Amino acid sequence: MRISKISDNYRKSITRKIQLSYNAEHIWKTISKESSLELFHPYCKRNPILIWNDDGHEDEIHYMNGFALKRKFVAWKKNVGYDLVIGNQEHEQSFVSWRLTELEKPEICSLSISIYPYLFNLGLKFYDRIPFELYIRPKLSSYLDSVLGGLKWHLDNNKPTPKNHFGPHKWFS
Repeated sequence: MRISKISDNYRKSITRKIQLSYNAEHIWKTISKESSLELFHPYCKRNPILIWNDDGHEDEIHYMNGFALKRKFVAWKKNVGYDLVIGNQEHEQSFVSWRLTELEKPEICSLSISIYPYLFNLGLKFYDRIPFELYIRPKLSSYLDSVLGGLKWHLDNNKPTPKNHFGPHKWFS
């Protein structure tokens, strides 16, 4: 599945990947279920559903610090991944892509998450490069590592990942 054309609006992305000792179908069942972020996202307080059916998927993520964003899924492929736009009324939308890749060994799969943030990333402004590389990239890399680590922890322990399990995050805790 090709990343949606929406990603062409952004100049840079941040991608993090994890290898998991589970097959794609097992991981998909976790990441695609209603309110799934409540199970594994270490900074998610609530993940209420707006629409969750064959016609579309939309939800919200309410972070530990009270910040809330709407997620609208724009591509959905079973056992492969999904793409979504995320944001609120006050800001531009960011684009996020989740991808599962089965590896050569059975029961081993990698999951990558790529974020195309709107902040310091739209247009051709040269001066956006420094704040993006020095501030946005490290913060979102840390965030993605915690989300992926939370998913692994949840899958390994079969219970919700504790909040702030990998330490607090300045933007979301």
